[in-house]
Amino acid sequence: MSLQYQVVPVTAFAQNCSIVWCDETMEGIVVDPGGDAQQLATIVEQLNVKVVKIVLTHGHLDHVGGTQELVQRLGSMPIIGPHQADTFWLEGMAQQCQMFGFEPVSPFLPDQWLQDGDRVSFGQETLSVYHTPGHTPGHVVLFSESHRLLIVGDVLFNGSIGRTDFPQGDFNQLVHSIKTKLWPLGNDVTFLPGHGPKSTIGQERASNPFVGDEVPL
Repeated sequence: MSLQYQVVPVTAFAQNCSIVWCDETMEGIVVDPGGDAQQLATIVEQLNVKVVKIVLTHGHLDHVGGTQELVQRLGSMPIIGPHQADTFWLEGMAQQCQMFGFEPVSPFLPDQWLQDGDRVSFGQETLSVYHTPGHTPGHVVLFSESHRLLIVGDVLFNGSIGRTDFPQGDFNQLVHSIKTKLWPLGNDVTFLPGHGPKSTIGQERASNPFVGDEVPL
């Protein structure tokens, strides 16, 4: 049994959407469909994945903008996450579209909010949920213990960290989330960020200029 994934950069912002599935059952999830829903639906079909949930790491438009259209294209399924503290982002879709120059997207709320310690299951796979505020107050990350894979949204990047200059962003809180929630998962863990190339916890601890082990607290 193996967890498979394909990262698909979407829209002009090239934010990463992850299609993640169990290769025994071919059931899967789509994480952060920020746009280009037709392209995502086509790739899902080519991969022969049966998407059973859409999972959102946080409420920013560039990560959730294609959610409702993707549900329409793939058929009815639950939208899961983020944490309820990001309600104001999802309810403020119109303002976000204006701010980022996106086509209008209707406000929506998920079918289920996620809390620290929750689990997201599909096929024979289960991902653990960690609440990691800082980039947004309701940001969550998803971790596969067995496959040493972490989906981090905009918390941590290869060589950088998420922005904290948006409403209710908090730099100190973000650093705390990274050091207390992500680092303990282990240096061997590979993570898929919301933008840019993947990396490992070990690599970021060794060299990340914002949160690496050499950076003074």
